Amino acid sequence: MTPPLPSRVLVLEASTRAGAVAVLTSAGAVSRAVALGAGTDDLLWAAVMEALAEAGMRANQVEAVVCGDGPGSFTSLRIAAALAKGVAHGAGCPLYAVPSLLLAATVLERPGGYLLHADAIRGERFAQAVTIDAAGVVEAQGPVQRLPWAALDAAAMGRVRVAVVASPEPDAEGVLVMPAAHRIGRLDPRLWGAPVPLATWEPAYGRLAEAQVQWEARHGIPLPAGDAAPAS
Repeated sequence: MTPPLPSRVLVLEASTRAGAVAVLTSAGAVSRAVALGAGTDDLLWAAVMEALAEAGMRANQVEAVVCGDGPGSFTSLRIAAALAKGVAHGAGCPLYAVPSLLLAATVLERPGGYLLHADAIRGERFAQAVTIDAAGVVEAQGPVQRLPWAALDAAAMGRVRVAVVASPEPDAEGVLVMPAAHRIGRLDPRLWGAPVPLATWEPAYGRLAEAQVQWEARHGIPLPAGDAAPAS
């Protein structure tokens, strides 16, 4: 069984336009919500520093870092991953990656089956089936899928559909949640696995960056390996 997390943990989640930061200690949790995306200031690191200060900690005292692994916003996930790697490197602590839709599922209270879904742009949604048991533990049921909106009903198969942050058809959703960071202890411990390597880990973006898609459409060829189009 995966050992429990240390007593000083920093959690970052930035897969959607509603980011979340939490510092978990033996005294409790300090959390911050952060607006992300186009037209917003980059306040993720400021939120990290505020949460650490409120918890009475410095960045080099963190004993483990957890970062939402996506899928989701290409740019925001890259920013969060860079910050998470930097803190983990500076503190000499492990970095764990957890699927972002599972972090969002930790805010759901009632036991049962759910299908969480979030914007995947171009008329599609990232979807993750989960089950919450009687003890409140969130368990993944299969991998994340990328689906057209019209396919969500079939994918849910009797589970409650839950829109993360926003739904293109809000009246169709009975539940709407925001990403979470402070309730990470509700995730099935088997999700943790081993820490990810700082030098090579990247979030699971779920699809190519919009800028790369546009570049390839304009040139009619795949972006050459090793090159990078501007992030979307």
